[in-house]
Amino acid sequence: MGDYWTTDTESIVLNSGIKVPYAWQAGETASRFLVQLRDEKKIWGKRCPKCQKVLVPARKSCGFCFVETSDWVAVANQGVVQTYTVVARDTPVQPVKAPFAYAVILLDGADTGFVHILQLEDPQKIKTGMRVQAVWAENRKGSILDISHFIPVEG
Repeated sequence: MGDYWTTDTESIVLNSGIKVPYAWQAGETASRFLVQLRDEKKIWGKRCPKCQKVLVPARKSCGFCFVETSDWVAVANQGVVQTYTVVARDTPVQPVKAPFAYAVILLDGADTGFVHILQLEDPQKIKTGMRVQAVWAENRKGSILDISHFIPVEG
């Protein structure tokens, strides 16, 4: 019997459209973070007792030190764009219509970047270091999209 993976083997491509709905409990830390977004329009992080970094979104354990986080810390709804990518095409999994950007935003008072949607009329005007602020969804449901998106701060 010869080798199964030979160059003579025909390559078959199968197209599929599987959709697997699922649900999970967010847990104590993520639930509190999301409830604060929904009910108070506030963004909270948690401080690592070892390295003192404020992690946003709030996390149960520090990804740098691998210890359980301690204190809850309110951070600002404004910050600076650390990096970004512009989404030019619509796809069914995107929460908004293109063009828009996903940005890593360092919120004032946080030590880690927060990934979220950045909207500008002209995405080509996005720059690293630009100041942005959160725009809250009108109907908040306990989701990261309770922050609808971020926009540049005027001035």
